[in-house]
Amino acid sequence: MGGSVPDLASMTDEELLDMRICDLKLSIRDTILEARIDQLNRELADRGLKFRPHFWLSEDWFSPDGIPGIAIPFYLAHPRLCRLERKQLLEVEGGTKQWCMKILRHEAGHAIDTAFQIRRKARYRELFGKSSEPYREFYKPNPQTRDYVLHLEMWYAQAHPLEDFAETFAVWLPKKSRWKTRYRNWPALKKLEYVDEFMSSVAGKTPTVQSKQTLDPVSQIRRTLRTHYRRKREHYGMDYPNVYDKDLRKLFSCDRSHRRNPTAAALLSRWRGEIRRVVANWTGANSYMIDQVLQEMIERCRELNLRLGTSAEVCKRDAMILVALRTSNYLNSGHRRVMM
Repeated sequence: MGGSVPDLASMTDEELLDMRICDLKLSIRDTILEARIDQLNRELADRGLKFRPHFWLSEDWFSPDGIPGIAIPFYLAHPRLCRLERKQLLEVEGGTKQWCMKILRHEAGHAIDTAFQIRRKARYRELFGKSSEPYREFYKPNPQTRDYVLHLEMWYAQAHPLEDFAETFAVWLPKKSRWKTRYRNWPALKKLEYVDEFMSSVAGKTPTVQSKQTLDPVSQIRRTLRTHYRRKREHYGMDYPNVYDKDLRKLFSCDRSHRRNPTAAALLSRWRGEIRRVVANWTGANSYMIDQVLQEMIERCRELNLRLGTSAEVCKRDAMILVALRTSNYLNSGHRRVMM
């Protein structure tokens, strides 16, 4: 392709999957990411912080150790790639403005931790734990504890001391954050107060670490999108597209004789609230977690073009059982870390 910019919007999924990531010729410039990065920088400025992370496109969200910058996943630089991401992995992490800003604030927490070497402070270790603690691939959070702030899904602050700090920073950062009220009487308030105190002490100061290095920028990733997504699915334990297929095909129908029946995706969407309530009572699982399982099932039903093949009441009952089983399996297996 040389130096030309490919017309990604006109490509089929198969054509895209055969492309190397470096050949996508992606840039943050002139994308929706610019406005979101600008918002993050304004929030940092509003807090009196001189620190500004640098940004680049890579395969995932992360802020590397020793580099006070933020990698943003490549698919967010183009709407066509967002659509492919959803098809391949069932969701687009950071795909909405609100979700993207949450992750940017979280990653900014990692970046500023690196920039000012905050993890070396005794008070940091006392409140958050040792940054040298090994990362576990899976973690089992306690949804009831008030020792941690709530920001990203799956109680992510409980994954590791570094994530706890990044989540706490993310909650504190927006000027309009009502963290003093929201976390009143929570043990987590001490962590927020420490972040507030430390950030006040470095307001206007130049960071200790100012490296502008990048790690795994898209221009250097020579894997095809097909290989990228195959590895992703293996990493997340997704036998996609078969992760739900066997159960969903039993629950619903793809027979032509049922082509005039309501779609499975529409029915699950309609029953969503009721299923969520019932399964929460059965399993004790958090409603948000149940909703994530439901969303994945709805997306896959839409892909398979499944429809009602039996009575609606029987189908609803069986759908509740399936969601309960999936949710229980998810709870028992622990939560895989998804970010850095």
